[in-house]
Amino acid sequence: MIEGTDVRIGNLVWYYDYNMTETVFRVEGILDGYIHNTLLPRNKLPFKDVHPIKLETDHLLDFNFLQEDGPHHNIYAYKYNRQDSIYVRDDGYSFQPVAYSAGSGFVAYGRPLAHVHQLQNLFYDITREDIFIE
Repeated sequence: MIEGTDVRIGNLVWYYDYNMTETVFRVEGILDGYIHNTLLPRNKLPFKDVHPIKLETDHLLDFNFLQEDGPHHNIYAYKYNRQDSIYVRDDGYSFQPVAYSAGSGFVAYGRPLAHVHQLQNLFYDITREDIFIE
């Protein structure tokens, strides 16, 4: 189950279809306790039937994050303009947003990310752009 306050339009989530297959879809709308998408049965599902997608390194690569080399091999970077990047550290069980500091290297900030929609929301909050799997 996903909370209504955690999801926004454009997020990737999943539900069990009629064949009990996990089916991923993009949120097109949110209204009155329902998530809307034109491909869903009756075009909507209640929040209780919608689930977050577990964030994995493959998702970062699909979102065009690049893995750092050398001692920071567990850091993934996405350059969103010519000067700035978003960095995420793979802690094995979750992904921690980090910022680069010239004096102390990579410093953690915020809460760890465990789901794809959390990464999408962080990216949107920082850049005001949506991040999609290409």
